[in-house]
Amino acid sequence: HVQLVESGGGYVQPGGSLRLSCDLSKYFSGRFKACMGWVRQAPGKDREGVAVISTSGGSSYYTDSVKDRFTSSRDNGKNTLYLQMNNLKPEDTAMYYCGARIAASCAADALRGDYFTVWGQGTQVTVS
Repeated sequence: HVQLVESGGGYVQPGGSLRLSCDLSKYFSGRFKACMGWVRQAPGKDREGVAVISTSGGSSYYTDSVKDRFTSSRDNGKNTLYLQMNNLKPEDTAMYYCGARIAASCAADALRGDYFTVWGQGTQVTVS
């Protein structure tokens, strides 16, 4: 059951940038603490956790392949999660999903591809 709404995907050349957004308002009113983040799935591959961040911003984790290139942030007032992706590579091509789970904070295991309990419908990112 999709409760989150992603946007911002598209086609970009290698080295380019994109910013993904995720509207959390149908799921998260801001009254609860949550771990939220991004997961991607390329054709023929398993879902891969990309980045997670807590509502307080006090904890965040990134998969090694995107460290120093991707930054996740959140605007709690707007109930929106962002993923800024810089220096994109062809191997970043995938469907990107945002997800969330009620939690006091994020731990490293939140990067599991199946950690979140609510999801968006996905937005395609193609780097070529």
